[in-house]
Amino acid sequence: MTSQPQSTSSTTEHPTTATPTDVAKIQSSDKPGERGQTTVVDSVVAKVAGIATQNIPGVYALGGGATRALGAVREAVGQKDLAQGISVEVGQTQVAVDVTLVAEYPHPLQKVADDVRSAIFESIEGLVGMEVTEVNITITDIHIPSADDDKDDEKEEAPKEARVS
Repeated sequence: MTSQPQSTSSTTEHPTTATPTDVAKIQSSDKPGERGQTTVVDSVVAKVAGIATQNIPGVYALGGGATRALGAVREAVGQKDLAQGISVEVGQTQVAVDVTLVAEYPHPLQKVADDVRSAIFESIEGLVGMEVTEVNITITDIHIPSADDDKDDEKEEAPKEARVS
């Protein structure tokens, strides 16, 4: 990342337990310090960014090759990693986000990146209440739909139609 957020904590994609360096503390907007403190774990910020990215047209998958392979195994056993391909650096009041994704052909890559960036800014600033300093996007591959993909979709839809009739 080119610039670091203020008071950067350690970066972890999926901490199992929160330590003081893995959390962001957000002060109450009324009277800071008097009404208590809200703590947001880094993995929550990463999930918010991942959820924001999922429905963007032109995003085929999040993560690089190895991450996607591990994600496929997780999905096979019923667990979906919403923060797959997302890395965050959370400071006291600011967040920097790195996103790795696979784009769909023929979507314009810059438009996909701009749409992902906007969605992440809006989601984190709106839901978490922290300032996003930057969203860096790495596009590692382009998915090209093939005739085999269409046949797989038809096979999945056929049993649904048979049940409806």
